Amino acid sequence: MKKTIQTAKYILADFLLASVVWILFNLLRYHEVASHLGFESVSSYLSHTKVWEGQILIPGFWIVLYYFSGYYNKPFSKSRIAEFFLTLSTVWIGVTLLFFIIVLNDISHSIYVYYELYFSLLLLQFICTYLSRLIITQAGIRKIKERKWVMHVLIIGTGKKARLVAENLFQLGYQVTGFISEDKQGDRQVEERLIRGYLADLPDIMETEQVDELIVAIESAESQQVLSILYTLYPYKRPIKVLCVDKMLLFSRVKINNMYGIPLIDLTDNNFSEAGKNLKVFLDKILSLLIMAGLSPLFIYVVVRIKKDSPGPVLFKQERIGYLGKPFFIYKFRTMYVDAEKDTPMLSSENDPRITPFGRIMRKYRLDELPQFWNVLKGDMAIVGPRPERKYYIDQIVKKAPYYYLLHNVRPGITSLGMVKYGYAGNVEEMVKRLEYDMLYYENMSLLLDLKILVFTIQTVLTGKGI
Repeated sequence: MKKTIQTAKYILADFLLASVVWILFNLLRYHEVASHLGFESVSSYLSHTKVWEGQILIPGFWIVLYYFSGYYNKPFSKSRIAEFFLTLSTVWIGVTLLFFIIVLNDISHSIYVYYELYFSLLLLQFICTYLSRLIITQAGIRKIKERKWVMHVLIIGTGKKARLVAENLFQLGYQVTGFISEDKQGDRQVEERLIRGYLADLPDIMETEQVDELIVAIESAESQQVLSILYTLYPYKRPIKVLCVDKMLLFSRVKINNMYGIPLIDLTDNNFSEAGKNLKVFLDKILSLLIMAGLSPLFIYVVVRIKKDSPGPVLFKQERIGYLGKPFFIYKFRTMYVDAEKDTPMLSSENDPRITPFGRIMRKYRLDELPQFWNVLKGDMAIVGPRPERKYYIDQIVKKAPYYYLLHNVRPGITSLGMVKYGYAGNVEEMVKRLEYDMLYYENMSLLLDLKILVFTIQTVLTGKGI
């Protein structure tokens, strides 16, 4: 709720100030341009149809641009330096677009007027936007420090490091829910009343206590011990931060990408920028709409062939685990005979007798995946992302690779690096091997990587190497 309110404050302030800036800019345009083109007064210029259209549309343009910049994704824990440069770069892009689309159409008596208009709009937009954001950010920081807005953290560790982390976090406005002791013999330098139990007690503690983040601050700097603790924390699907100390080496699958004033490193996020995330969602939905509309004749053909091939429904739906560990129903064209899987879940193989004749063709060219573009439109999936699995198999995978839970931090995809580089998995061991590709994707997510995977996928489809 607090996140929604804070985001709404930023959006409202950006919208109102964009409106004010455009009015002020139009006053400048009147004096520098419009007054030489026959407009007798400011009111006659401001009441002109095109000016009013701009007054309505331009603030909306800025909100859309700010959304794609990723500014609204995380309303809390903003770096004021990062906020400054993000606002400056976004405003520069927006002003440049407006200048070439709108301002250059103004007929000026001097080329220097264009320079004046450009830099005036740039300064007005940046100063007003940044100052309003700074005020809102400072007010939010003040509320956090006054403990009106509280982030609850559970610290793994009870020694000197855990105590120092707790003291620092308290000064930053965090509320320490308690401490978890890693073993019974460990040194304890925190208040006994705040020790909630041991690692084995975590499932019950996470159910009964309010915990927004988990922090690992144990005395040992041994990588293996840190990782063994981290693996037990992934199932709780909370942000996990670890105290960074000298000589701590973490495996590549645990990605370091965000460092705070105290040396806490976020291990559950990846390097994909907030702007990239928003652009990816937008492009996924647009591309899905275009594909579903453009391939509608193919959809109809596939439906007819499935009906002729074997009795049963055209679509097959199955529960999978998706973004943030939430279950959803994935849709596919049916490639197996009805009741091919009655009780225990079974993975398919290349010569699986349960696959229908046309189903084999669909799998070869990945046609069975086409209905999943509807899942993308619904927001359950992305076009590119780790493949979603059933809970039955996830429970087996995490016994061998606990870091699998990290994949729940991103939306699953129709295609993935694992699918194009490894292909279908016929057993849990193969699923774990394919997981290495999905983890590689997770650690290096970018729009460029998505594009490369799409190219590989198209190649796979056209050459019929889907199986």
